[in-house]
Amino acid sequence: MGRRRDTDRIAERVEGGLAELTPDPDRPGSWTLSVDGAPQSHVDLTDPTHLEFEYVRRLAAALDLIAPAGAPLRVLHLGGGALTLPRYVAATRPGSTQRVVEVDGALVELVRRALPWPADPRLRVRVGDARAVLATTRENSYDVLVADVFAGARTPARLTSVEYAAEAARVLRPGGWYLANLADGPPLRYARGQVATVRAVLPRACLIADAAVLRGRRYGNLVLVAGRQEPPVAELTRRAAGDWFPGRVLADAELDRFAGGATVVRDEAATDSTPPPPGIFSVRR
Repeated sequence: MGRRRDTDRIAERVEGGLAELTPDPDRPGSWTLSVDGAPQSHVDLTDPTHLEFEYVRRLAAALDLIAPAGAPLRVLHLGGGALTLPRYVAATRPGSTQRVVEVDGALVELVRRALPWPADPRLRVRVGDARAVLATTRENSYDVLVADVFAGARTPARLTSVEYAAEAARVLRPGGWYLANLADGPPLRYARGQVATVRAVLPRACLIADAAVLRGRRYGNLVLVAGRQEPPVAELTRRAAGDWFPGRVLADAELDRFAGGATVVRDEAATDSTPPPPGIFSVRR
């Protein structure tokens, strides 16, 4: 059952909690999606290339640089939210084939109704469990897999193991890329473990984040880019340095040191990602 708090904001119960769609006072036609107070997505309905969240800009930079500009890609998105990145890919790489997997069917219907995405037969949204869908996906069928799955502001344990990472690698083409949004805070144990785990199957990687996050000074988002060939580190470094909120890129020996001592996570020992500190979402990011 849905309800409106006022004439603009929309609040509705979905399977994951209370979803709220809040208009952006600075950008007409833009909305922020939050679930139980945790921001999930920001969408500009008039300009899908505008990306408000810094970690989404870092994911988009990787999407921009891993193939020639404008070339269509086959992209599998695990985690849907308000479809910020699928809209971005559709706008910047016309003709791309995209599949979005979102476990919360009520959230999908809310976004479809309140923030509709342009009709495109190449963009399909499926309600289902990310790992279960991954297991039934054909081998070598995608150029990119974007993992951005959160439940209660934490990534579920079943999407943090090397068995999961092996499934992700299986569905990627030989030159494909795995892009993941990792959220962690001091002492970055989860992020270090994820780097070690993903590199066990996709060994060429880099990590993009705010310097304070990389130094373990605060909680934040880290973007992992991994594949079977060297990522475009120099270009990603330039993009990260020139962002509204400049970031750093760790690769090669720096990434080795970052993940040093971390063990590969297996299904039997996997846990949900690090919970955010209390009150972190009380201010807009």
